[in-house]
Amino acid sequence: MTDPASAPSAAPTTHAADPDCIFCKIVAGRIPSRKVHEDEHVLAFHDIAPWAPVHFLIIPKLHIPTLYDAADPRHQALLGHMLGLAPRLATSLGVVNGFRSLINTGPDGHQEVGHLHLHVMGGPRPWARG
Repeated sequence: MTDPASAPSAAPTTHAADPDCIFCKIVAGRIPSRKVHEDEHVLAFHDIAPWAPVHFLIIPKLHIPTLYDAADPRHQALLGHMLGLAPRLATSLGVVNGFRSLINTGPDGHQEVGHLHLHVMGGPRPWARG
């Protein structure tokens, strides 16, 4: 088991936006997305390579690279907001028998985009992956 004190990023790394981040570009409207939801704190949009019949991402508008960086108490409300939206948005997209939520963190966690994001996947099984 890893010692939590040895986890990366004791000081949170957050920025309003990262000019090189694809998700920051989506938030700014420079890259189009199929939006599911948007409010002042988060954007939810359909995944471009879905693993399930319903697969969308919920991302903070604030650039937070990983879940490690969101561990600061000032981000608790944002994380709660993201998790609270997941079932409401899944239901609004027709998911009725459950869904999977996933946050990949860091290289060993298979995080592909360096911007915190919550995958929400649901719909009739079987799914080919995951």
